[in-house]
Amino acid sequence: MMKYVHTNIVARDWRSLAQFYVNVFNCEVMAPERDLEGKWLDRLTGLKDAHIRGAHLRLPGYGDNQGPTLEVFQYDAMAPGDTPLATNRPGFAHIAFGVEDVRASVDRILAHGGGLLGEIVEARVGERRLTVAYTRDMEGNIVEIQRW
Repeated sequence: MMKYVHTNIVARDWRSLAQFYVNVFNCEVMAPERDLEGKWLDRLTGLKDAHIRGAHLRLPGYGDNQGPTLEVFQYDAMAPGDTPLATNRPGFAHIAFGVEDVRASVDRILAHGGGLLGEIVEARVGERRLTVAYTRDMEGNIVEIQRW
């Protein structure tokens, strides 16, 4: 058997970023918080003296202890990095949430320190109507908000 387990975001401030996802997307912090270090972690990450703190967030739309999670981790020693671009670089680009009201969700994101990357767009895709926006969480990660 194979199943999708989680998506990881490396945060500058894991507690604040996790709270953003709790406030905006109704995610829930799952116990226990993680405080990881040791030779096994160094071997796994390829880093020397790696130390990670963070938590898994239960995503909306799944029951207790079901479905994939959003893992928000912070390393003690962070490498410098740029804010992610929208779509034109290889690699992971964004996560997405289905919502009832895209405009209201964008407003919540803005109220909690996030941003709007482009515009809210309405389009017909095949026989279906899509309302969608690319936004940023408070650390600049791209989050798609969509309603079909």
